[in-house]
Amino acid sequence: MNKTQLGVIEGFYGEPWSWGERADYAGFLRKHGFSFYIYAPKADAFLRKKWREPFPKVHEEKLAKLAWQCHSAGIEFGVGFSPYEIYLTPFDLEAKRLLQARLDVFNRIGVDRLGVLMDDMKGDLPGLAERQLEIVNWIAARSSAKQLVFCPTYYSYDPVLEKLFGKMPEGYFEKLGGLDKKVSVFWTGELVCSKSYTPEHLKDASGKLGRKPFLWDNYPVNDGPRMCKFLHLRPVTGRPASMGEWLTAHAANPMNQAALSKIVLLTLKMSYEKGPSYDPDKAFRKAAAQVTCAEMAALLERDLPVFMDKGLDALTQDETISLKADYDQFLEARENDTAAAAREVVDWLGGRYNVTKDLFLTQ
Repeated sequence: MNKTQLGVIEGFYGEPWSWGERADYAGFLRKHGFSFYIYAPKADAFLRKKWREPFPKVHEEKLAKLAWQCHSAGIEFGVGFSPYEIYLTPFDLEAKRLLQARLDVFNRIGVDRLGVLMDDMKGDLPGLAERQLEIVNWIAARSSAKQLVFCPTYYSYDPVLEKLFGKMPEGYFEKLGGLDKKVSVFWTGELVCSKSYTPEHLKDASGKLGRKPFLWDNYPVNDGPRMCKFLHLRPVTGRPASMGEWLTAHAANPMNQAALSKIVLLTLKMSYEKGPSYDPDKAFRKAAAQVTCAEMAALLERDLPVFMDKGLDALTQDETISLKADYDQFLEARENDTAAAAREVVDWLGGRYNVTKDLFLTQ
């Protein structure tokens, strides 16, 4: 069996999971052979644009409890920390004091994997890599986490990153080789949302980054103004087990819908376990039945083209009403996560998970 470490990073925009859903995931991940959970919702401003402000005591207590729940289940707990635009100002004593205050919180909580995320920030700056290296290596020397994972401003070959954040400085990837050897690097593949990966691509990325990448897999995530109108429920494809040789670990960024995401995550695990004999359709049926029940699994399979291809905005009122009625019947079900998954479908049909452009830009 492939020994690639698999986990989940709650790293999406829009409505985050509840604390109850996160606690439930600790047991789910352990049961199915995953290794870690990383807390990094874009909605948590104290890990992003408010990182300089004192960390609320109540919030620290909730994260400490979640860390304990993960550890009790035998799962490593991580946090994705995005010190917004820290490298645009001098990394002086005051900046270091504020940064140390955040690290003290993470050290108290018992963070096993600390993500230092510098994505979604301005990139066309002279000395960008050098500035980031100084900060990340400073953190590495002061964090008690077992592993640090850096997300660079350019974390893919996707040209959209330069369109959004400016032209990548020359030699940026190669300069990341100056990171402390115990620091891994997040990578999303050839695209921000890659449809597939190959060992050849990941081997090439390993050479450029000076280490095997820590894969941040943006499937089945469905955040953003466009993607929120779809439920990404099709089974994983284009992720051959052989690619694990070129990875430090593989983290899937799930949907805002926690219960439905479990179906896709189970197919990811099966794709590694089965290798060349992996059958996506069979994997979906098995996973959907495990997460929900046989009846609802059949319904989800029937509706995959609606959820994945047609999308919310293309549904007529009659189609929406009909679909809602189909899933309403499972809202009181007791099998597994059937009721929770049905609620997510019904709420998605009602527009609960819609993400506006303004929200996408401000989180």
